[in-house]
Amino acid sequence: MKTLLILMLWASVATATEFQVDRDINYAGTENRQQTLDLYRPSTGQKHPVMIWIHGGGWRAGDKGSVQHKPQAFVDRGFVFVSVGYRLIPDVTLDQMTGDIALAIHWVHEHAEQYKIDTTKVFVAGHSAGAHLAALVCTDSTYLKAAGLSLGDIIGCIPVDTAVYDAHKQISDQSPVRSALYRAAFGNDEQSQRRFSPITHVAQGQGIPPFLILHVASRPDSTQQSQEFANSLKTAGIHAELHAALGKDHGSINRDLGLRDDVPTNVIFNFLDRQLKVEE
Repeated sequence: MKTLLILMLWASVATATEFQVDRDINYAGTENRQQTLDLYRPSTGQKHPVMIWIHGGGWRAGDKGSVQHKPQAFVDRGFVFVSVGYRLIPDVTLDQMTGDIALAIHWVHEHAEQYKIDTTKVFVAGHSAGAHLAALVCTDSTYLKAAGLSLGDIIGCIPVDTAVYDAHKQISDQSPVRSALYRAAFGNDEQSQRRFSPITHVAQGQGIPPFLILHVASRPDSTQQSQEFANSLKTAGIHAELHAALGKDHGSINRDLGLRDDVPTNVIFNFLDRQLKVEE
């Protein structure tokens, strides 16, 4: 048994792709460490697709260094993996926070040649609050436009288990105590809550990229909001896939991403493979 375990570990290491890491790269021209990114890239090859990852943390916490198995898994598939830090409430508004994400995407475009990135193959994804930010920057065109880009510069968006595609509905459905977290980020007025809701911006002809929406199957609010957002995208003629993750909770769906036998991971890579073929 001991010999078998050693062989299994050796096989895992032997098949892992070597990669280089560049940490704490400032993408906004400031000295704020929150406005930095970490970039993981294959040691060889050219013109790699890129996954831009946005961490969670309730818009008030979290760190770009908390990426678990993701960098190795994406590099093994030939991707450059970029983990983005961003400013948090109460220091900034949700508007400024989403602007940080757009600036990071712009930085990736500007430095694509240096890091062997193919700018026609850019994906954006995130977990929890990061999933909301990913969905918002990929539906509300104002953020990318302010950074000199467009929604057409993204070829796929993968939000993982957020329950605020429609923030106003979510806040209205929660108890006053539970809704306090959301109000701190989205504001107390309906106009602000709707403005920062990805579902508000879904419309035909905007260049919104294809979506893969993952959610925990046993989480009612995430399930309902994910289904409604997917239906809204489909009604607007935008490609949308929905995956309910069984046997996961809000934490494990993120922690397990990148594991070889993880179902949501395989769903993600199948989606990425299909989108990359479309671009060929």
